[in-house]
Amino acid sequence: MSYIKPEVVVDNMIAAGEYKAGLGIKDIMIRGGLSGALLGFATTLALVATTQTHTPIVGALVFPVGFVMIILLGLELVTGSFALLTTTFLDKRLGFKKLAMNWGLVFVANLIGSLFYAWMYTMVATKFGHVDSTPVIELIKKIAEGKTLGYQHLGIDGLYTVFFKAIFCNWMVTLGAVMALTSTSTSGKILAMWLPILTFFGQGFEHAVVNMFVIPAGIMLGANVTVADWWLWNQIPVTLGNIVGGAVFTGMALYFTHRSSKK
Repeated sequence: MSYIKPEVVVDNMIAAGEYKAGLGIKDIMIRGGLSGALLGFATTLALVATTQTHTPIVGALVFPVGFVMIILLGLELVTGSFALLTTTFLDKRLGFKKLAMNWGLVFVANLIGSLFYAWMYTMVATKFGHVDSTPVIELIKKIAEGKTLGYQHLGIDGLYTVFFKAIFCNWMVTLGAVMALTSTSTSGKILAMWLPILTFFGQGFEHAVVNMFVIPAGIMLGANVTVADWWLWNQIPVTLGNIVGGAVFTGMALYFTHRSSKK
């Protein structure tokens, strides 16, 4: 049987977090940078599918390809680490200082990779400045403005909204990382992780690393958004919400129900 029981999955989560925490800076930066770029690839694929079919759910169906590549290649995505390293910390195999340092380094690496892909993609999409508008360009600009100014117009309620959407998002994204541990076969891993990733993207929840690409890309393409808008009304509250969603609703929840039952 390729199915792995939840108790063993939690053991593997703890071991995965311990391994990730032990990575050197070089490996974190390379693997984190690749993850940021690959999620950018997946996002633009989803946007192309959406504009071609005029059906957003089609974009959500294809978006998980990026997550699959990241997991199968053993790369570093900070949103997944919010859950995995939490279980290692709870099991007293990792100190808070090392946990925070890992999260910080992976966050920076994801940001660098996302910005690099955003710059390259905008050059290609505009044919190095010769094209002002295409359906995908307009959609990226619209998304960038919606993810920042859309919340700004609501004031404090906008911050509450984006924070809760970020919790929902990483609750699902971290389940994707965990579901990949429920099977020993490649096909089983792909199918299992596809489900929660589709669930988050299809409902428009807020993912810190996806937004590291799509909002800067929108700014580069001429969206009416400033860097301050990006960080204040999206990146900071989304990152905090992703931490809560991953650490509390996946890492802590699964640890306390499955790990505690073995002690």
